[in-house]
Amino acid sequence: MSRAKPLHARLSGIPARSLLIALFCSSLPWSTAASQSAPADQTPVLRIQGSNTIGAELGPALVAGLFEQQGLREVRIEDGGAPNERRVLGLDAQGRQVLAEISAHGSSTGFAALLEGRADLAASSRPIKDSEVAALAALGDLRSLAAEQVIAIDGLAVILHPDNPLRALSLEQLARVFAGEVKTWEELGGRGGAIHLYARDAQSGTFDTFNELVLKPQGKTLAAGARRFESSTELSASVSQDPVGIGFIGLPYVRKAKALAVSAGESRPMPPELGLVATEDYPLSRRLFLYNQPQQPSAWTKALVEFAHSPRGQEVVAQNGFVAQQVQAVQVDPHASMPPSYLQLAREAQRLSVNFRFQEGSALLDNKALRDVERVLAYLRKHGKLENSVVLVGFGDPKQDAERSTLLSKLRAMAVRRELARGGATFREIVGLGDALPVAANTGEEGRIKNRRVEVWVY
Repeated sequence: MSRAKPLHARLSGIPARSLLIALFCSSLPWSTAASQSAPADQTPVLRIQGSNTIGAELGPALVAGLFEQQGLREVRIEDGGAPNERRVLGLDAQGRQVLAEISAHGSSTGFAALLEGRADLAASSRPIKDSEVAALAALGDLRSLAAEQVIAIDGLAVILHPDNPLRALSLEQLARVFAGEVKTWEELGGRGGAIHLYARDAQSGTFDTFNELVLKPQGKTLAAGARRFESSTELSASVSQDPVGIGFIGLPYVRKAKALAVSAGESRPMPPELGLVATEDYPLSRRLFLYNQPQQPSAWTKALVEFAHSPRGQEVVAQNGFVAQQVQAVQVDPHASMPPSYLQLAREAQRLSVNFRFQEGSALLDNKALRDVERVLAYLRKHGKLENSVVLVGFGDPKQDAERSTLLSKLRAMAVRRELARGGATFREIVGLGDALPVAANTGEEGRIKNRRVEVWVY
């Protein structure tokens, strides 16, 4: 791996919320963790437990990148003592071995390990649950900016055998298929006879996410006859060899299988393309998290968090098949369903690959959005677009009064405007489009939260 230069935070002139990010992430110089003596008894300097989606490849790769960033030599990744366990090793300046251990047995196991003191970080492919926040309250607020780290964006892909002609399904159809209510491909307009179901095991964040996004909103549960897998790789390989199989998996594991386009509510069918996943518009997009206890994290824990958020860390994210949180401008294809003002944007401007979203039941930006403020500002500075080039477009969920929906969507855009303006941005226009162009169904709170978003466009 190539060695990246240290990342130095500039704190002067940064708005208050962004300063909290910078203070937390810059509190540890890059050299501090590696300069500590390697434990004489080979105790791991980092212990990560949880999500298989993260722990199989991304987690070890991030730790290896950190080890190299810290100046360790002969960095290598090897299998651990059991399936779905990995070790990362390197040598410090004195030739002593430095060790990190990653166990990937499902997101829920990470929070249990954090609670019991068996892990420094919990890797999770879903947000922490209320029950887990309560159980871990003695460690601090696990939903705080200092504890919750969004390290990448992933998408769940619904996969088929590559020869299956089916192109798209709705979330409602998917729920009925995986509940076992739709039993043949012919019922979906396809061919092949009986449907074979493939699913991740009950401990995995991948299954939790599929359950929360697909099954539970429709009042369904996974069919008892579904084949369950702890390994994402094995599930994908099995579906790609079964002409009547269907499964769900993280984006990096599509491999030889075919991915379906998915629609939610009134949204158009969307394939799991990088741009749609990066903005979290794709119905089965999700965030990948690291959670650490916020009160007294170790030097190595702090260093890994900062590395994961750094440009070099996000390069590692992209190299491992996930979607990095690097802001880019993308061209949006105009289509007839767009409101006139939005259609004009699609024809004349470019959309940035980030959406701002908010804390549940709040007008405050969520933790990812707080970090995205700095990412967007960095993009605008780099490309000379700080002054009068930006259009913010707010969206929301339906209200009984359409004017109220439009007003609320514009107020969301104004909340983002305030944060970006503190960094020197000036704006061409602030737009509220109410409940237009939904990306999720408004029948449940999850979907409504997803529809409450702010897009950034640049001329």
